[in-house]
Amino acid sequence: MSASPSSSAQAAREAIAVRLGGLRREAELTGHELALRCGWSPAKSSRIERARTPASDADIRAWCEACGAGSQAEDLVAANRQADQMYVHWQKLHRHGMRRAQEEVVPLYRQTRHFRVYCSNVVPGMLQTEAYAAALLSSIAAFQGTPDDSDTAAASRIERSRVLHEGDHRFALLMEETVLRYRIGDEATMAGQLGYLLAVMALPNVSLGVIPFTTRRHVWPLEAFYLFDNRRASVELLTAAVNVTAPSEVATYAKAFSQLAEIAVHGAAARALISEAITSLG
Repeated sequence: MSASPSSSAQAAREAIAVRLGGLRREAELTGHELALRCGWSPAKSSRIERARTPASDADIRAWCEACGAGSQAEDLVAANRQADQMYVHWQKLHRHGMRRAQEEVVPLYRQTRHFRVYCSNVVPGMLQTEAYAAALLSSIAAFQGTPDDSDTAAASRIERSRVLHEGDHRFALLMEETVLRYRIGDEATMAGQLGYLLAVMALPNVSLGVIPFTTRRHVWPLEAFYLFDNRRASVELLTAAVNVTAPSEVATYAKAFSQLAEIAVHGAAARALISEAITSLG
């Protein structure tokens, strides 16, 4: 695995800092002179140029103007926003509730042909029932201290999941057996969710694997991640969503998925584990 899930975001910020430093040197300005033109402290100029402090859009525009390079500002602002999207704190993403976050990824879902998803903690979002999603999202909102719009967010999540039934999409999904046992919501919610997993397994474009408790591991349980074709890996951490686009890092997650798939069971064996989990609900 890569050393840090946020390394792509940091690398992107460092690249922006390098470009800003180049503009300053081309303008033959010292850091102190640049700071005077921008109306901030020399320490701020140094932190931005060393990628210690992420530059805001306004900072980038002021920097470019101070260097006589205003025409380059918008390209740098666009690159800066892309870097910001690589590592997004959940509390920032959910500050107005969770419904918007469900809707914002719909274009990505529609564009993706091949989904590969691994989940070690909850049922993958695209396989969640509305009741399960509402229970999960409500607990997330309570933990984060963000607005609880779990009912409407869950409905949006179900709408987003229509890609399972529409268009030319293929899905390979892996779950740890623990996911089948964790109680999200009440028994009726869990029974409905597990029953839905059995139903969705019948779809011709869906491959669902379960990694048993008892399997001998050569890949340890990992953080949940989604692979969108070979273009992007989205990783779910406790505090943030990490969006990886560097080809080498995407390839590492693809390698992990392949090795996890080797220790998963599919078909009748997976259905048996799901059925056992339903029976355990009592």
